[in-house]
Amino acid sequence: MYIDGHIHLENGPLSVEYAMKFVKAGVAAGMDEIQILDHTHRFSEFAPMYERLKTASPYQKEWLEKKRLQPLSDYFALIEEMKQMDLPIRVKWGLEVCYDPTYKDFLKSVLSQYTYDFLIGSIHSIDGILYDMPFSKEILWDVYHVDQIYHRYYEIMEDMIAADLFTQIGHPDQLKLFHYEPSYDLTATYERIAQAAKHHDVAMENNTGIHYRYQHEDMGTNPQFLAILKQAHVSIITASDAHRPEDVGRDIKALEEWNS
Repeated sequence: MYIDGHIHLENGPLSVEYAMKFVKAGVAAGMDEIQILDHTHRFSEFAPMYERLKTASPYQKEWLEKKRLQPLSDYFALIEEMKQMDLPIRVKWGLEVCYDPTYKDFLKSVLSQYTYDFLIGSIHSIDGILYDMPFSKEILWDVYHVDQIYHRYYEIMEDMIAADLFTQIGHPDQLKLFHYEPSYDLTATYERIAQAAKHHDVAMENNTGIHYRYQHEDMGTNPQFLAILKQAHVSIITASDAHRPEDVGRDIKALEEWNS
């Protein structure tokens, strides 16, 4: 069974017409199930959580203020309409939550307002500083020691898993996207994350976006981390991180060969 567990509507309207482009792309890619979502930074209810990013850097403030916020009710109107439709593949609906441990109680409150099929917890910032943007080198990677960034990233991930808010963790080793590597062995870290994920029954993504979006040689989660997750019997979900219909299911079938 082929699943694409991470597909964004970010670059288009919250409309049936636009969402159906991803459904049709999923069929064309041979997927049996797709999970559609969007980032929490799209929705007005989560806006207070991003004030920390705005104050941390003018680059981040400019990037966030370009986004047109919509209420979650718009998203759920779309979900309700599409759940009444006879679709050619199974479609689930959720959110990708930009996790910040200082907003844990806030997230619990906002996320409880609606029922989701799935919720992805992802780390996109290290204590308010984005690590995956073109300007991240200037404001993060050239400012802090790489080991310090890696240590804090996985510390936040352990907290995110233990929060019991999420059904899966997005792109769990995405810190590698710009080829910054720590000087220390990550084996013990991976083992702690795997045990936490198993204990809290959280799935971990094998996400191909790192490969085709950032041209990283890894097609998904790095082999060592993936092997440790599997050894701990953690659920693995394949994902493309598609932001365009043409990327739905991208490289997911090839993951089987790459992981073998």
